[in-house]
Amino acid sequence: MNISANLKTFGEQVIDFHLNLNPPAHLPVGISWINNMDQTETQQCLHNFYTTYFADRQHRLFLFGINPGRYGAGLTGVGFTDPIYLEDRCGIPNAFPRRHELSSQFIYTMIEAYGTVDTFYRHHYITALSPVGLLKNDKNYNYYDDPETKQVVEPFVIDCVNAQINFGAFRNRAICIGMGTNYRYFSELNQRMGWFDEIVPLPHPRWVMQYKRKEINRYVDEYLEVLLNKV
Repeated sequence: MNISANLKTFGEQVIDFHLNLNPPAHLPVGISWINNMDQTETQQCLHNFYTTYFADRQHRLFLFGINPGRYGAGLTGVGFTDPIYLEDRCGIPNAFPRRHELSSQFIYTMIEAYGTVDTFYRHHYITALSPVGLLKNDKNYNYYDDPETKQVVEPFVIDCVNAQINFGAFRNRAICIGMGTNYRYFSELNQRMGWFDEIVPLPHPRWVMQYKRKEINRYVDEYLEVLLNKV
């Protein structure tokens, strides 16, 4: 990281990073990027959120999801944060349609149990292995859902992780949001690249909300145990 980057806050680096992303232009047939950073409203939300909660130079524990969904970060520019929680919980007004996104509901339930939004984001940074979302037939698509897409996206993923850890990542561990394919792939990449000493997996919020909603408190507690470093 150059000297000028060191003079910027964590939030300023996040904003610069997202506004200058350059994902691969050529994806397999039928797959497309969610180009949310082309929207002025998304850019404004990104700026307001990260200048509010990340206006410092301290290190944070990084949490990596898969890739943004079209109703969460693919819209607001903020990881696992839909328009409703962005405004009602984070205090960032926005003009997006007010609709909830399942993963965001879990994350903000967990943040409420953790403490305050301000306290949570003072210590944690939520991103994704691919910080730009993908669509197929106008539905969310994961970077690993077919081998060709995964191969095309991998150099972009590596570049993005390399860039983001310089914002101020604790290198002893990172959290993988998702215990299946995302965790296996992230672990393989981490062995090759040596980013973190350990990758700790946690259940994906969408899986919890779709299949284990009645046990949500159990999974919130599981997140808190890991994030508060009790295990």
